[in-house]
Amino acid sequence: MITADYHVHSEFSSDGKSTMEEMINKGIELGLKTICFTDHMDYDYPCKYKYEFQLNTEDYLKKLQIMRDKYQSKIEILTGIELGIQPQVIDRMNELVSKYSFDFIIGSVHVVDQIDPYYPEYWENETEEEGILKCFMAIKEGCESFKGFNVCGHIDYIVRYAPSTKIQYNGYSYPYYADVLDEILNTLIKYGKGIEVNTSGYKYGLGHPHPKTEIIKRYKELGGEILTIGSDAHLPEHLAYDFVRAENLLKEIGYNYYTIFKEGKPIMKKL
Repeated sequence: MITADYHVHSEFSSDGKSTMEEMINKGIELGLKTICFTDHMDYDYPCKYKYEFQLNTEDYLKKLQIMRDKYQSKIEILTGIELGIQPQVIDRMNELVSKYSFDFIIGSVHVVDQIDPYYPEYWENETEEEGILKCFMAIKEGCESFKGFNVCGHIDYIVRYAPSTKIQYNGYSYPYYADVLDEILNTLIKYGKGIEVNTSGYKYGLGHPHPKTEIIKRYKELGGEILTIGSDAHLPEHLAYDFVRAENLLKEIGYNYYTIFKEGKPIMKKL
């Protein structure tokens, strides 16, 4: 049974909509044993957009400690962060993870060539296939150049924003991108990194988590074992979203364990 949500946002994220306390109380109500906050830190996020995705790390960690002390008898609260990987900010990310101790770090790509694929401009001069491939290539390069994370976040989340998804989502072809996706997975395995099963894909009506089932299967086939579960919740009602569905999927694939992190160390938990 999955009792730990390892991708949770609060008001410390630019797009956060709820306080830490609201998220924590919902976690207690749901019977979670562990909640790991992973608020956004995206250095050099394009200023033309309405968000900046940078947090005050000192204030963030102080608030987390207050929450840990207050709720220690009810739920375990862990310290995480979601880092937005871009090639020009590798040094800044390395400095951050060297300066502060986090229980858990997600490495995600939210910006490709200074454009966020969330916005229609990303797709203006690209076919859908080219736009998705370009993002996968950025993830591959990011995993090769930055090692200061524990799991690669929502590998195929870009498909949420592809033009065809806005009309009718029929799924993207895993075999079409198999070469670059295998390179990503092999790189993660080589450096002892994991992937997350991000259940927000279900919330967005895709019918699969991020990444899709074929990629989760392939990670296992290649020898991958580190697999965290996260809802990517920005609201209390999305916490632990479809965790039972995700658990059933993982068992069908053949996974017996999922992973949690404490002080940067992986711990395997029975599904």
